[in-house]
Order: sequence, then structure tokens, then C-alpha cells
Amino acid sequence: MATTKTKRPGPKLPAEVRAAYKEIEGGVRNLGKSITEIQQGLRRAEKKIEGDARARISALRKEAKTQVASLKAHEREAAKTLKSLRAAAGGSWADIKASADTLLGEAKTTAASVIERFRAALTS
Repeated sequence: MATTKTKRPGPKLPAEVRAAYKEIEGGVRNLGKSITEIQQGLRRAEKKIEGDARARISALRKEAKTQVASLKAHEREAAKTLKSLRAAAGGSWADIKASADTLLGEAKTTAASVIERFRAALTS
């Protein structure tokens, strides 16, 4: 035999107690709504941050590809210059070394600049 609980009427609460109870109950509902809004806002913020990060990574990859291509061009230029200088200089290795040092110095400066920009991008 199933028993059903019947709500027994309790003592009659004064009107101000009932009003305070309803006010607290409404506050609890509003707090629940606020929590839901905060959670939704956090999810939107996470998605925006993730999207921004993906865009930044893409831009950094593109820039890195461009810079690496530039460095490879410097490398090819230095090798080509060295080859032509060796043939043209005859025996003047001082000229060859000075030209190579200049080209390699420029390439090193460019590489250091690229590395510094990427480090700065990663720490910001």
C-alpha cells in the first residue's frame, strides 16, 4: 500500500515573515540567474581568447615563414658571393673574408632581430 504524504498545514506565518521568505527566495533565483550569466560570459570570453590566439599563431607562422625565406636568401647570396669572390680574388683571402664577414653580419643581425621579435610575441 502506497502512502502519500499530505502536506499538513503548519502554523500560520505572519505576513512579514512570508514576505521576507519570498524576498529571499527571489534573491536565490536571481543569484542562480547571475551564476548562469557569468558562466555563459566566461564561455564566450574563452572562445574569443582561443580565436584570438589562433589568429595570432597564424600571423606568427606567416611572419616566421617570410623571415626564414629572407634568411635563406641571405644564405644563398653569401654562398654565391663567396663562390664568385674566390674565383675573382685570385689569392686575396682578406677581401673574401671581409665581404663574407659583411654578408654574414647582416644575416646574423636579421636572424637576431627575428628571434627577438618572436620572443617578445611569446611573452606578451
